[in-house]
Amino acid sequence: MRWKDGFEFEYGVTEEVSPLIRRVVARNPSPYTGPGTTTFIIGRGDVAIIDPGPALPEHIAAVARAVAGERVTHLLVSHTHSDHSPATKSLQTQTRGACLAYGPSPPILVDGAYDLAFRPDQKLRDGDRVQGTGWTLTAVHTPGHASNHLCFALEEERTLFTGDHVMGWASSVIPPPDGDMTAYQESLVKLQSRDDVGYWSSHGAVMADPKERVATLIKTRERRAHEITVRLQAGDTTARQIAAQLYPQLPSELAPAAAAMVLAQLIAFVRNGAVETEPTPGMSSVFRLRR
Repeated sequence: MRWKDGFEFEYGVTEEVSPLIRRVVARNPSPYTGPGTTTFIIGRGDVAIIDPGPALPEHIAAVARAVAGERVTHLLVSHTHSDHSPATKSLQTQTRGACLAYGPSPPILVDGAYDLAFRPDQKLRDGDRVQGTGWTLTAVHTPGHASNHLCFALEEERTLFTGDHVMGWASSVIPPPDGDMTAYQESLVKLQSRDDVGYWSSHGAVMADPKERVATLIKTRERRAHEITVRLQAGDTTARQIAAQLYPQLPSELAPAAAAMVLAQLIAFVRNGAVETEPTPGMSSVFRLRR
């Protein structure tokens, strides 16, 4: 199959994409996951699994086949949204690998988006390293899309597994209250200072121009912040009103995501004093530019 960003794949098939990286794509395509969620396998013999994926029996079986005869030392989770971590428990039962992540889901349930049952064996913090035979992964804390979001840097290939923080085919959704626009932008700046030569996203093709991609995302967010300010000046007062104006051609199934992105920016404006709101910032709140 071929996705719109040039991503070529087959569901449930193990593909070797570099000397140290294999991938298996889950059959969970949607407007939010793109072609589906990718599970990465790092190394040979002694291996790590990055983002076990959704709790789909077909996908779990495919990943288990991919590592048959090998020793899974670690299962690393970028964040605890429902398409990334739920398969961890089943794969851990089969492989006995240790589960590592920044932490469990915050006590917030947004339309079933969070894996609230997830608990890591070990918590990872920014800069923590995980090693195996011939490979080294370093955790890079990148909150924004989710407060517990980690990227993983593969030292031997100078590449970064970006989870949902950076995707090639779309911008990440920043869903409040756990999603945080200020943190997301700060995390983008953090990645811009790194020297990675490629990004492997959980959704879509490899990105061979990391700095250019991050610069584009930063400029996009700056442009959207300006456009939201213009809508507030025009008299729009809620996240949904503003989103309807900024994304008039958007399919209806993506309208909640657009409103969430606008709300995340409005909350950032409230925090920096540019905007005031009644009551606590939320989807039904009224926002106005501070005079």
